[in-house]
Amino acid sequence: MRTLKLHFSDNALPTLDTFLKQTKEARVFRRAQAVREVVKGQRLQTVSDTLYFTYSALRKWVHRFAQQGPQGLVDRPRPGRPPKVTCALEQHLNRLVDQDPLEHGSLYSQWSCRELATVLAQQTGVQLGRESVRGVLKKT
Repeated sequence: MRTLKLHFSDNALPTLDTFLKQTKEARVFRRAQAVREVVKGQRLQTVSDTLYFTYSALRKWVHRFAQQGPQGLVDRPRPGRPPKVTCALEQHLNRLVDQDPLEHGSLYSQWSCRELATVLAQQTGVQLGRESVRGVLKKT
């Protein structure tokens, strides 16, 4: 059986408790919960079995916490093209939905995703397809 030789600071548990109270993302919360159990003295294998983590994933998160603190549990940026729909664009779209389509030159009194995309492009310069608009509206 492998033994993990890591030393945590005296304030590791209070730090994790505070972090758990502030964390809103479910993935990060689960990581912090699992790491907290290891810091409390539970064996890695026991925690990984109980909380349904792979042993290697849990070991990685425990090491990151030991080296970087709570920041080590947060998702790292991923490579690739940044999302087209930013938070600001999402807010703009949500404000637009609350407005009367007739005021924006529509022939109809209800928005369609296609018309929202057209008006959004006119106002912000960002071209979104109707399915992207639909996806944003479905989230709210």
